[in-house]
Amino acid sequence: MKKISTILVPFDFSESAKKALEYAVAFVGRNDDIQILLAHISGLSNFNLLPENFKKIEEKYSGVLKNKLEWTTQGGASTQSLLDIQKNRDIDLIIMGTLGTDEKGDAAQSHTSKLALEADCPVLVVPLEHKDDDFQIKRIALVLGQEEIDDTKALGTLLEVARRFNAKVYVLTIENLPGSYGYSKEDEKNENTMKYYLENFYEEHVFIKNKDVVQGILTYALKCELDLIAVLPRNHTKNSEPSEGHLTELLTLHSKVPVLAID
Repeated sequence: MKKISTILVPFDFSESAKKALEYAVAFVGRNDDIQILLAHISGLSNFNLLPENFKKIEEKYSGVLKNKLEWTTQGGASTQSLLDIQKNRDIDLIIMGTLGTDEKGDAAQSHTSKLALEADCPVLVVPLEHKDDDFQIKRIALVLGQEEIDDTKALGTLLEVARRFNAKVYVLTIENLPGSYGYSKEDEKNENTMKYYLENFYEEHVFIKNKDVVQGILTYALKCELDLIAVLPRNHTKNSEPSEGHLTELLTLHSKVPVLAID
């Protein structure tokens, strides 16, 4: 993946959107030359009021970011509009908020997981419950099944984040079915791939037994105080359970830790 230069934040002035923006600002930092673009998608809004509202947001972060916040508005279906913006503006990373497991969260979640699966760039989902008073990314878990990694180039995204924050990457496999984990040719190839592509940021490959894959991931995240859970959605389609869309959806719905879906 090329160096991150533009981050897209879907923004509707909700608490979850504000949480995502706070995360994006902390991710960028004060001195980095990364542009944050806010995208407001709605066919029902009074667009005449948006410039004044965005101006207030811009002023709030004017002394925190090197580059002034940009914003764009667009009507139409939320997911498709964001995909159009992502392609037209050559977005490198999308950071978006999610409500989680409450009633409204269930409705919004399909848009979140759909965008994470369809965008041609990584999507980082920030749960509303995430505590960001002390922002850091020091411990990352990359979730892998038993399959060989199909697209090793996708690991460039993870390396970029690890380098940026000097984070350790733990590869996590949940043993949810009978079998010999850690001894197959696929496991060996994945291990060599991690060592090569993630350089010295790769820490270890952890195998945990749990019939519920998502529960196993979230329990590990809590126990090890993870700062980020990374998934390769395109790599979970053939033999592993849950399927690629199901795993991504469930993690973004239930995780209290930010989730990075890597395209």
